[in-house]
Amino acid sequence: MGEARVVLDGLVFGESVRWHAGRVWFCDWGAGQVVRVVDGRAEVVARVDDFPFCVDWLPDGRMLTITGRGVLLRDGTPFAALESPYPWNDIAVDRHGNAFVNNIGYAFGVGEPAPGTISVVTPDGASREVAAGLEFPNGMAVLGDTLIVAESHASRLSAFTIAADGTLSSRRIWATVDESAPDGIFPDPSGAIWYADVPNKECTLVREGGEVIRRIPFDRGAFDCALAGNTLYAVIAHYPSDSPSGRLVAVDL
Repeated sequence: MGEARVVLDGLVFGESVRWHAGRVWFCDWGAGQVVRVVDGRAEVVARVDDFPFCVDWLPDGRMLTITGRGVLLRDGTPFAALESPYPWNDIAVDRHGNAFVNNIGYAFGVGEPAPGTISVVTPDGASREVAAGLEFPNGMAVLGDTLIVAESHASRLSAFTIAADGTLSSRRIWATVDESAPDGIFPDPSGAIWYADVPNKECTLVREGGEVIRRIPFDRGAFDCALAGNTLYAVIAHYPSDSPSGRLVAVDL
């Protein structure tokens, strides 16, 4: 396994790492940018005046961006609106074009922790809540007809069965990850899940049931990750920090 190499430096607050159309993408929350990496360079493809915001793609290739205020953009144009006084966080799209969006359920850094939710936006733009009672829902991933969500405050990954209309059922614990705070997640071809961990400064590969397969350490907190072939990309940063310390790094596995 190789050492982490720096792909981009000077990020303000990197999140929402994705592998799409043969490129690495991520969101720099502090700069308000959706970024695509082309030949080792940062190419800004969209600007978002909100915090936080995350991206995923519909089956037809159009990009969805969820803003913290709950405005869902489709290729930069408002498509749907989700209602909550608290921030909307991650987004994951299934093969039917249903977009799952989670809400942390309280004012992070100000209010007392409270249960979060998951809502679905269907292809016609309608939205409804489909899960509740999550302990800081964070990164999400779709594996076939299963939605996996990281519950950062519960040190676990939870799973739901997805119906064609976006209904979630059969909630269960997919893996308990003791002494971890899973943030962004990404599926491995083996069926395991990679998760980024800010306080432990690492990305971890875990099987269903909780067996840890591999840990990748960094010199600062890991916020999200994505796998491209045999390369793991991650956004890392010192947290908290008074100056931009974010990096996009790559590790050859």
